[in-house]
Amino acid sequence: MVSRFFWAKQSDPRARPEELHPAEKLHKPVQAPEMSQPSNKPSLTPQFCFNETALRDFLRLSRVAIDDSIIQNLNALITPARAGFDPSSTAERQTQTSRRRPIDSEACQGFKDNVLFQSWQTRSDVLNYCAGVAVNPEDPDLLAREAESAKDRERVVDERLDPYSGRFFPREARTESLANLIRNERGVEGIIRSRSWGLVTERCGDAGVGWVEALNKWRAAQEEKTRLRSKMTS
Repeated sequence: MVSRFFWAKQSDPRARPEELHPAEKLHKPVQAPEMSQPSNKPSLTPQFCFNETALRDFLRLSRVAIDDSIIQNLNALITPARAGFDPSSTAERQTQTSRRRPIDSEACQGFKDNVLFQSWQTRSDVLNYCAGVAVNPEDPDLLAREAESAKDRERVVDERLDPYSGRFFPREARTESLANLIRNERGVEGIIRSRSWGLVTERCGDAGVGWVEALNKWRAAQEEKTRLRSKMTS
């Protein structure tokens, strides 16, 4: 009778699961934070550009996902269990936060190539297209045809939107308003990218290379890949 009682007690499915010892909890792997992904490029039409609310919302959401969350995105590249638990870490206060921890070079490069630069380029494509709409709503791709590479396209857009260059001729109030918006947003982009790149170089070790140079190098590599693919399929 007694033996049956203990057997039933041990087999009771309602019994609470055994809790882990505190030391075992420390060894449990910590789930890494998820990394943000680049926003999809919207359908580019003059109507989208002249809807300044929609344009601003796209830029804001893209920046929030990638640049405003740059520290969290970089921390997501760190695998918590890689180094294992160090018992001595509990003996003294830790002054080195995860923000200062270096990241594997391969993981950094993947983040830059597939997330950061891709996000920046998507926003550049949108701003450059809408700049073309501001210059000539009937032919918004005009600026894109004036420059073969993405790097040259940035220069052409700057020249055509510069109200003092003699090449900007607003046709109506809405094109002038859109041009002003594009100028302002391109300025904001420069500030945001500079800040993000500073944090990336701090963690990934790209000191001495500016964000403009790094982005143009990535653009050149993407254009070369596109050229090779086109050559193989022709």
